[in-house]
Amino acid sequence: MSLTYQGIPASPGIVIGKAWIYRPAPVAVQRDAACSPEIEWEHFTAAKETARQQLERLADRCKQQFGAEEAAIFDAHLMILDDPDLGETIRASILEGGQSASAAAEAAFNTYVETIGALQDEYLGARAQDIRDVSRRVQYCLMGIDPAAFEMPDQPVVILAEDLAPSDTVQFDKRLILGFCTVKGGPTSHVAIIARSLGAPAVVSAPINLESLPAGIQVALDGTAGKVILDPTPEEIQALQKDQDREEAAWQQALSQAHSPAVTRDGCQVEVVANIGSAEDAHTAVLYGAEGVGLLRTEFLYLDRDTLPNEAEQIRAYAEIFAVMGSRPVVVRTLDIGGDKAVSYLGVQAEPNPFLGWRAIRMINERPDVLRDQFRSLLQAGVNACLRIMLPMVSSLDEVRQAKAIYCQVRDDLLAGGLPCAQDVQFGIMVEVPSAALIAEHLAEEVDFFSIGTNDLTQYTLAVDRTNERVAPLASPFHPAVLRLIALTIESAHKKGRWVGLCGELAGDPRAAGLLLGLRLDEFSMAAKSIPVVKALLRTLDSTACRQVASQALSQATTQEVIDLLNDAFAHDR
Repeated sequence: MSLTYQGIPASPGIVIGKAWIYRPAPVAVQRDAACSPEIEWEHFTAAKETARQQLERLADRCKQQFGAEEAAIFDAHLMILDDPDLGETIRASILEGGQSASAAAEAAFNTYVETIGALQDEYLGARAQDIRDVSRRVQYCLMGIDPAAFEMPDQPVVILAEDLAPSDTVQFDKRLILGFCTVKGGPTSHVAIIARSLGAPAVVSAPINLESLPAGIQVALDGTAGKVILDPTPEEIQALQKDQDREEAAWQQALSQAHSPAVTRDGCQVEVVANIGSAEDAHTAVLYGAEGVGLLRTEFLYLDRDTLPNEAEQIRAYAEIFAVMGSRPVVVRTLDIGGDKAVSYLGVQAEPNPFLGWRAIRMINERPDVLRDQFRSLLQAGVNACLRIMLPMVSSLDEVRQAKAIYCQVRDDLLAGGLPCAQDVQFGIMVEVPSAALIAEHLAEEVDFFSIGTNDLTQYTLAVDRTNERVAPLASPFHPAVLRLIALTIESAHKKGRWVGLCGELAGDPRAAGLLLGLRLDEFSMAAKSIPVVKALLRTLDSTACRQVASQALSQATTQEVIDLLNDAFAHDR
C-alpha cells in the first residue's frame, strides 16, 4: 500500500524512481587522550589541514558542477574552520586541559552552535547547520575517515535524507540524481538551490520516517506540488507518468520556441532575460533564449580569495560575459556582500543579523574604493556592450546620489584620461527594501530603471527569514503587502518614464506570469532554465485581461486568496 506525504515544494517537476537513502557515517568521539597534549594538538592541526584541503576540493567541484554562487558556501565553511576564537578554545582545551583532540573539538564546536542559538537570530540559527557540517568533517578527519569515500549511488536514484549539508550534496554525481527529498530544510536551503540549478525535482520538510524504509523502495516525487509517494500503486504511477509526459511535451514545445519573443495574444511584447553569475551561466542563458541579462551577480569576483580583484581582472571577467551576450542588454549588480560571506579583506565581520547589516551599498562610506574600482572596470569592459549598472540594497535617496557622484567622477576621469569608456549606460537600483518602494517616485528622478528583488523584498516586508525552515512557508511573494509594494514601484517608475524589471524567483514562477504582466512589469528576469516555459506561458495571455486580474489581486486580504484568484483566472492558460 502506498504512503503519501506532503512536504514543501523546492524544485518543480515529477520523477519516479528507486529511493537511495543517504545516511552519513556516525561520528565516534574519542574521549580519552591517547597521547601527550602536544601530540594531540599535532593530531588536531593535521586533521584541520586535511579538512581545509577537502573543503577547497569541494569548492572546486561545486563550481564546476553547479556554479560559483553555489560554491560560495564553502568559503563560509573555511571561515568557520579558521575562526581564531574557535581555534584558541580547542588549543587551550588540549594543551592546558588535557582533553583529546576529538573531545576538545566537539566541545568547542557545540559551544559555537549554542552561542549562535543564544543570539535568537533566525538567519544565524539556520547557519548553525554549516557549523555542524564543519564540525563533522573535522571529526571524520580525526577518525581517519574520508567523506568522499562513502558509498554513493551507482545508478539514477531519488535521494532521500534527513537533511543534506552542502558538503553532502556536492559529493553526488549529478548525472545520477533524479530528485531530492529531505525530512528537514526549507525551499531556500542549499539542496533546493542545487536541485533548481540541475532542473531536478525536490521536496523538503517531508515528514517521512527514513529508518523504516526498505532499501530501493520506489518513490514518486512531485516537486511542483510538494508531494512524495512511497511505493506508489500502478494507478498512481500511471497518473503521474501522464503528468510527467505532459510536462515533458510542454517543455520540448517551449524549448523549440525559446528564441522567439514573448508576445501576448493582444500584441504586447515582454522582455524575458536571465539571472547569471558567470560566463558559463551567460552561455546557458543564450542557449535557453534569454534576450539579455537582468541580473549579473558580481560576487564571484570577490569570493574565495584574500585580496580585492584588480582592475585588469575585473575588466577581463566582465568583457568575457559581455562578449557572450553580444548586443543583448546586461544589467550588472554591483557588489552585494555582507556578514554572511567570508570576505575579511573587505572589513566584513560576522554580524548578529547580516541581512540587516553592513552590506552592499551600505559599504560606500567606509569602502568607496570598492564601488569606484567596479565602476571603472565596468565602464572600460562595456565599451561594446549594452551596459546597465544597478545598486543593491538601496533604502534611501542619499545612497543613490552618493553612488551616482562616484560614478560620474569615474566616467569623467576615464574620458579625461583617454581611456575606453562605455556610452549610453543606464544607471538603476534594486528595490529590495520596503522603504525604497515607498519612495520610488523620488528615486525614479535619479535613476533610469528599477529591478525588484522579490526574494529580499518579501523577507524584509514580512519580517520572515526565508532560510529558516520553521517560518519559510510564511515568506510568500503573493502576500498582498508584497504585491502592493511591487505595484507601487511599477506605477511610480512609469509616471517618470522609467522601466521596471523583476529579478526575484517570482519572475520565473508560472503562477505569477499573468499577475506581473497585469501589473505592467517591463522585464522578467529568471534562472535560464525557466525562460522557455515562461515565454510560452506569456504568449497565451491577454495583457488587458491580466490587468483586471492584477487589480483584483491587489484588493485581496490574504496570500491564499491571491493564489486562489490566480489559479481560477489562469487555470485555462496552463
